[in-house]
Amino acid sequence: MASDISWKKIWDDKGLDKHDFSKSPVTITAAEIKRSCQNFTETHDKEVRILCKQDKREDRPKVFRDNGLFLLPKKNGSYYIIKGEGYVDVPDITSPIQDYHKQLDFDLESSKVGDSEMQHLDYAYANSLIRTFMNDPSLVLTIRGRKYTPEFDFKVNGFDIHTESVQTEVDAGYEGKAQIVLIEAKNASNDTEIIRQLYYPFRQWSENTSKKVVPVFFEKRVVNGEDLYYIWQYEFTDVNDYNSIKLVKSARFRIVK
Repeated sequence: MASDISWKKIWDDKGLDKHDFSKSPVTITAAEIKRSCQNFTETHDKEVRILCKQDKREDRPKVFRDNGLFLLPKKNGSYYIIKGEGYVDVPDITSPIQDYHKQLDFDLESSKVGDSEMQHLDYAYANSLIRTFMNDPSLVLTIRGRKYTPEFDFKVNGFDIHTESVQTEVDAGYEGKAQIVLIEAKNASNDTEIIRQLYYPFRQWSENTSKKVVPVFFEKRVVNGEDLYYIWQYEFTDVNDYNSIKLVKSARFRIVK
């Protein structure tokens, strides 16, 4: 959770109690955050990256929760503080577990080393589970890692927002004949996620390609001692509206021989 004492200090220094967030967001810079927190001694109380990492609703500082606010990047080193809903509920998948048969005729021994979200995603892709879930045998891995967004405008809770050159990271992007699938791999069972994690890469690749762009959450869980793979497909019904996110489908699988 972002530091309550740090954000209260930032709030007071910037006089945000006098701002009407129902009328407009506020822009705050990394330099302002650093200046307000320079006398704190603990890293988590003064490091901008940590203070601005609020990926779940409960990660927000108390002053944000009390006032119904959340944080979005404007550009590198600059953020919006916005009133409204910034997060999406990620429902648990309780439908029957589907048996999915491996598409490889050999074991992937390297996939058994470690326990990272990336290796689980790679294992699922190597066995064509991603292609099967998306019903697209043409998908191939083409996108991975950090990139910077182009300029784009969008709406959040009715506010007009402009952003540019924000660093995004896609855990894996797969391009097929007609679509690009962007996957955010979850490393824990979270019931909420900030919409930004899907929306910014979605807009980035919507600007850079003519193909349909599909945002997806992926998670490997261990349930009753066995590995299960959970997948949620989302869409934005209005490309220019951050809050138009909608769950399309979800399923969970066990990979068997």
